[in-house]
Amino acid sequence: MTDLPQSPPLPPPAASTLDLIGRTPMVELSGFDTGPCRLFVKLESANPGGSIKDRIARSMIEAAEADGSLKPGGTIVEATAGNTGLGLAQVGILKGYRLLLVVPDKMAREKIQHLRAMGVDVRITRSDVGKGHPEYYQDMAQALAAGIDGAVYINQFSNPANPRAHETTTGPEILAQMGGDVDAVVVGVGSGGTLTGLGRYFAKASPKTRMVLADPVGSILAPLVERGERIEPGSWVVEGIGEDFVPDNCDLTLVSKAYEIPDSESIAAARSLLTKAGILGGSSSGTLLAGALRYCREQTEPKRVVTLVCDTGSRYLSKVYNDSWVAEQGLADRELHGDLRDLIARGAGDAVTVGPDDTLLTAYKRMRDADVSQLPVLDDGRLIGLVDESDLLEAVGDRRDGQRFGQLVSAAMTARLHTLQAGEKLDALLPIFERDEVAIVMEGRDFLGLITRIDLINHLRRQA
Repeated sequence: MTDLPQSPPLPPPAASTLDLIGRTPMVELSGFDTGPCRLFVKLESANPGGSIKDRIARSMIEAAEADGSLKPGGTIVEATAGNTGLGLAQVGILKGYRLLLVVPDKMAREKIQHLRAMGVDVRITRSDVGKGHPEYYQDMAQALAAGIDGAVYINQFSNPANPRAHETTTGPEILAQMGGDVDAVVVGVGSGGTLTGLGRYFAKASPKTRMVLADPVGSILAPLVERGERIEPGSWVVEGIGEDFVPDNCDLTLVSKAYEIPDSESIAAARSLLTKAGILGGSSSGTLLAGALRYCREQTEPKRVVTLVCDTGSRYLSKVYNDSWVAEQGLADRELHGDLRDLIARGAGDAVTVGPDDTLLTAYKRMRDADVSQLPVLDDGRLIGLVDESDLLEAVGDRRDGQRFGQLVSAAMTARLHTLQAGEKLDALLPIFERDEVAIVMEGRDFLGLITRIDLINHLRRQA
């Protein structure tokens, strides 16, 4: 009988989750077209707070404690796309501090729910305004901190403890895990700390290592690096990276090559990372992977390339990994017809429906779980009615016994339906909406889907 290989010893129990920050694993990717190169990803999603930002959170809080600006029982205030806030909460709450975080309204709801579950005071502000506007998230955070006794505005964008965390921990870990042989590291820029910290470290420890920037289309950073051009900032759906200004912590002179990655490519790359490598990463991880793949394919000789899984994709299940959201954002490869079919994110097979013999309790639960206000009623695949919140309320409000929600959907649904055919133009929606109805779209006698006002608004925004 052959001896089984011995596993390395497991680490002893940690005193707290603070001791689990850093020392994250590295994985080589296979199943991707990497040209002549080998591509590795460092799983920063394995940090206890689920992202690379745990590192800078600990560094910035400890620096504020050391210089006396953050005292016991004080308040930490920050402007964040979510992950820095989660990192600050992960560290700060264990140290007994209060947290007040200002986040833009485009952030995934999972991040906001996570923060509030930790007892954080979350203020949501506009994502369509720039620096200098009072509702811009950084300006708002700074103003709030100034009005709170014992508060410290951490300001990851200018705080030197941010890049120092990567210079002293992330960089040395990467070089050690790669056996001292790294040709390029692909990063994104939110605050600039990762780029600057890693760039400084590798400039000294491994001068051959090139820093490569993957930047969302609409951000001003990649055009500055590649063309010396300062563009008018656009908008992008990827969270956590891309900027409309150059943060103080962002040293773009460290960048050797920059790529502009459209949202559709980022989302597709993140989803491929899950299906091909079993790694659930966030939207920015998709941007970095897309940039790393471009870099690898452009090389003419073998290179060892590293990029990061910046955070866990569990915070983006309602977005990046939601087929309906991806379609609504126009980020999926989808044939456009110039008619009502273009507005239906869910097909008949994906739509949330109810049957006539289901109870009103079933209808209520499906509305709540799917966050919709109406359900098509299908009988043997045929549309026979529609039940909405008003129908539900009227039906249960008329009963005084325990059978309110035990009634059948058939007794409450609306059977007189105004339907549209899939080939009709968008103008056909307006009379429907004027009657305060939802548009029911058919293809012949087959139910295709529903169109609401917000579906039309989303479509018009994509076309703008």
